[in-house]
Amino acid sequence: MRTPLLAAAVAALALPTAAGWQDTLAAAEGQTVYWHAWGGDARTNAFIAWVGEQTEERYGVSVEQVKLTDTAEAVTRVLSERAAGRDAGGSVDLVWINGPNFLAMKEQGLLFGPFVADLPNARYVDLSPGAPASVDFTVPVDGMESPWRLAKFVFSYDSARVAEPPATMAGFVDWAAANPGRFTHPDPANFMGATFLKQALIELAPDAGVLQQPVTDAAYAATTEPLWAWYDALRPNLWRQGEAFPENESVQQQMLNDGVVDIAMSFDPASTAAAIAQGLLPESARVFVPEGGTIGNVSFVAIPYNAAGREGAMVVANFLLDPETQAHMQNIEVLGSYSVLDPARLDAAAQAAFDALPEAPALPDLDALGPTLLEPHPSWMTRLTDDWARRYTP
Repeated sequence: MRTPLLAAAVAALALPTAAGWQDTLAAAEGQTVYWHAWGGDARTNAFIAWVGEQTEERYGVSVEQVKLTDTAEAVTRVLSERAAGRDAGGSVDLVWINGPNFLAMKEQGLLFGPFVADLPNARYVDLSPGAPASVDFTVPVDGMESPWRLAKFVFSYDSARVAEPPATMAGFVDWAAANPGRFTHPDPANFMGATFLKQALIELAPDAGVLQQPVTDAAYAATTEPLWAWYDALRPNLWRQGEAFPENESVQQQMLNDGVVDIAMSFDPASTAAAIAQGLLPESARVFVPEGGTIGNVSFVAIPYNAAGREGAMVVANFLLDPETQAHMQNIEVLGSYSVLDPARLDAAAQAAFDALPEAPALPDLDALGPTLLEPHPSWMTRLTDDWARRYTP
């Protein structure tokens, strides 16, 4: 088992030693990795199952997905195990994690690592300071979590019913007034509803730069004042006058498909094309983003400090970064999530595999998605969602 000092030394190298990785593979063989991951998307669940089939066949490492409704469930489990003195043989081997949950685990010493530089396939990722794969909601990753897919906030709409969707977040007020009851958003207790508020906050804030710093009372009051004025104008024209909200993006997508609303939202630019292929959205569904771009981030996996299948978890994290895996994942017929790999680091064969991926009318290319906006510091989301609940729920 690698000590923290040795792990730090290895992390300083450009590439892991071949012998060190062979030791990891040997220790991982026969392990079962309990991957705690949000279970709300059937395509993602199927992709995770495929990953397990591949790692078991190639490395003798099986994967069991523990389907979560909220990543905080995994954080709570690791905290409970530490409180009980279970510092080895833990039940959580790998976590799909981002933002506040990563920050909480990192600050409380609940993560194994740094380990990312130990992964041979990390050479395909830009891990330079400030690169998207090195920062999670403004928090430096420091090798404590490994990237595996790109996420970007987008809206979907039915082009048969909507000629011109709102061009800006501010424009949603006029659009909703002209189309009362035809728009809503998930409850901000869900990350998708919270992202909708954050997207508006970035556009409307007098100084969006303060969002990259931990929230303070003074900054919060001044920065959110335009947001709440905007939301107060929007709310009366929401579906059910803003008195009820869909639980999550899946429910809102169903509402779009049923013609209850005309606009939905997702953190996956390929989800609309995928839903059309599955018969879950009409052929006329399309994707749009507001002018100026939308929030984007990298999805990561992390290994708890007491993971029983630590080596197996590293093998899975490394497999997720294999160019072959990333191309398979980006295939719209499989998952459609954009790759985290740096194209400049791929050889010709790997680049050709990405170039050959199928296209779809509702699948936007990266250029059409506009700039990627940085996530605010995690403390802003917590404060924002609590404030929304205080203001707009009984």
